Amino acid sequence: MDQVAVKEVNTSRLNAKLLSSLDCEVNILRNVKHENIIELFDIFKEPNKLFLVLEYCDGGDLSEVIKKGGKMSEDAASNIMRQLGAGLKQMRNYNLVHRDLKPQNLLLKRNSEGTGNILKIADFGFARYMQPLGLAETLCGSPLYMAPEILQFQKYDAKADLWSVGTILFEMLAGKPPYTGANHVQLLRNIERQAPPISKVSDGLSDACVKLLVGGCLTLFS
Repeated sequence: MDQVAVKEVNTSRLNAKLLSSLDCEVNILRNVKHENIIELFDIFKEPNKLFLVLEYCDGGDLSEVIKKGGKMSEDAASNIMRQLGAGLKQMRNYNLVHRDLKPQNLLLKRNSEGTGNILKIADFGFARYMQPLGLAETLCGSPLYMAPEILQFQKYDAKADLWSVGTILFEMLAGKPPYTGANHVQLLRNIERQAPPISKVSDGLSDACVKLLVGGCLTLFS
């Protein structure tokens, strides 16, 4: 029998906004299917509780891999990026933006053929449908991986996910995120004042980092 993961949600503790986000997450997982997106198998409801039966990822998450091994090889990082790109392409086919991409939300499942890990994009609690020319303005996500547009409380589009991807790529290659700060204000100030420290990543993927961290944020680096 295959192993599964069960996510228990105490719905009695959620306000109307969080319940709406939960409904959106369930709807996304029911409809968007792809090898690089976590799969929802079933849902069970009890009074004040909801159980999501999800694909079990026995390889942990990407943050654990980075913390354990530090810098990743260019080949390993390229493999992760190819899979992440494939999953995000499928999301864009559904006009979806994730809004909380970070290593902790990228799960790894061991390939049954023993040829490495399969990446699974997970945690769609902040995800939303967004038309190709649509804009959002909600401040959400994890600060170290938020696009500057979001930190500035500006309206943003699906390119916000690309900034997060660039930050993840940088962290895989350098062992830490490109920008840090004690709070939102300091983090944004560091982004505005400093060019991406590309010298800390491998030459082969430095161009990709530039395009994601610079090209993905046209408002600051146009």
